[in-house]
Amino acid sequence: MQHSTQRAQTHELLKSRGIERALFANIATVKWLTGFAPPIQTGPSAFLGGPPMVWYENGAWTLMVFDWQEVNAGEFGKQENCALVSYSGYTVDQPLTGQVKLRGLFRSVVQNNLSGKIGIEARDVPADIALTLHEIGAAELIPLDTWLEPFRRIKTPEEIQKLRDNFRLTDIGHAAARRAVQVGATEIDVWNAAHYAIEKAAGQRVALGNDCVVGYRKDNVGGWPLNNEIRAGDSVVVDLSTILHGYWSDSCAAYYATEPTAKQRAMHHTAQRALDLAISLVKPGAVAREIDAAVREFMRKEGYPVYWHHTGHSLGVTSHEDPRIVPYNDMTLQENMVVMLEPGIYFPGETSVRLEDAVLVRQHGAEILTHHDKALP
Repeated sequence: MQHSTQRAQTHELLKSRGIERALFANIATVKWLTGFAPPIQTGPSAFLGGPPMVWYENGAWTLMVFDWQEVNAGEFGKQENCALVSYSGYTVDQPLTGQVKLRGLFRSVVQNNLSGKIGIEARDVPADIALTLHEIGAAELIPLDTWLEPFRRIKTPEEIQKLRDNFRLTDIGHAAARRAVQVGATEIDVWNAAHYAIEKAAGQRVALGNDCVVGYRKDNVGGWPLNNEIRAGDSVVVDLSTILHGYWSDSCAAYYATEPTAKQRAMHHTAQRALDLAISLVKPGAVAREIDAAVREFMRKEGYPVYWHHTGHSLGVTSHEDPRIVPYNDMTLQENMVVMLEPGIYFPGETSVRLEDAVLVRQHGAEILTHHDKALP
């Protein structure tokens, strides 16, 4: 939990714009600035007073969390110019008033020294916290909701390692899923096999997304696993994302319960060639929409229906980040961006295939970060 590079970049940006104080409340920003990895939560906690927040003041950083989250953020306060503070949300001695306690904690952190411009993530700061700023004399609030996104696109060595750890887990999950795709098994059987293998390897609870769908589904692009049985001749698209260290992974492959049909083999080979083409185009200076257009044109020339979804996207502290590999995006790739690439072919209600790899943009091309077996049986 270092992320000192991220804080240094933010400090210089704020300083250059004459902002001495700032409040960050978007969970992606908080993770990126601090390395804080929130515990997995199945729904809104009754004890939370609001989102984790970071207060910046003249080069010093304060992370504010619910006290049960301290175990996930404890290292932050040990770093230079960093402090960790918390409020109590759960109690049997009084009503649950986490919101009031968070506001009180925030008030104690900012005190009364609020002269000059104050940056604020206006979309995510709770209304009562923004009101508190006004009440204690904030003269000018400057929305900075998107200011850090350009920095987030270029991954630091620390972030790349966190992503590698996640991709190692999805590789393990895919190996288990491939084994689990058997006649008579169900989508949820395959999903549970992948999830168990991932958590066993990690030695801890790990959140898992995205898709596990048998080919005969009407919408066989993606979806949550259900109790649909896998039959002879079926394809199964398995798209896995893990969240470890607060960072996301992604990956996809298609598996087959029995010997693939001639049609499935042709589809699979074409999807692999499309993925290989996309990877070959990744380098510094490549334009996102041009990669997207090249892969879509390849699919058209091969005579297949062109997928409606993105050709790819970046990821990090969230599952989808810029650069998105889509038709509108003029953004150019830069060294140390991480990009997912995922062409697919879909015949609704019959069969489908999607193959996806993660690549790290290097000086002279792409380094593949995912290593799950996508080959035909």
